[in-house]
Amino acid sequence: MECEETIKDMRTTTDEERAVTRRNNQLMYEMDHTDPQSSRYQEILHELFAEIGEGSFVAPGLHGAAMGSVKIGKHVFINNNPLMMARGGITIEDDVQMAADCSLLSNNHDPYDRQLLVCKLILVKKGAWIGARAIILPGVCVGKHAIVGAGSVVTKDVPDYGVVVGNPARLIRTLDASKFED
Repeated sequence: MECEETIKDMRTTTDEERAVTRRNNQLMYEMDHTDPQSSRYQEILHELFAEIGEGSFVAPGLHGAAMGSVKIGKHVFINNNPLMMARGGITIEDDVQMAADCSLLSNNHDPYDRQLLVCKLILVKKGAWIGARAIILPGVCVGKHAIVGAGSVVTKDVPDYGVVVGNPARLIRTLDASKFED
């Protein structure tokens, strides 16, 4: 996936941006101390994320930054303890399943000036399945109905219906597209 790279200089963070970060942190704390089946929990999810579709759920233990740059489609399930560093943007399409302890890291530090964040969008397409403790790095697109194996570190795009495993993740097979309803 070709995506635009943006740079954020953390030395130029505004008071307004700091206030948004504080509010995100408060909401994530409250989320961890609220019944996940309550209406308040759903209110928190809708305040945290730019978009969250009908029937979607993010389990407690969310950590990260720039949650207002996260878009979640319909019928998405994200299990406990996700890490979303979302300064570059994260889009999760419909029907995605993510196991516990997954990391979506759409920003990284410049190797020569650690106050600069290098940011690129992460896109997880419809019906993808991300295994436990998988790590998705900046600029990666996980294809439609693709599978990322547990513990994999995804450094480059995963094709539609692809199955990747390892560190760095490598393609080990392609699923039969005719077995999926779209």
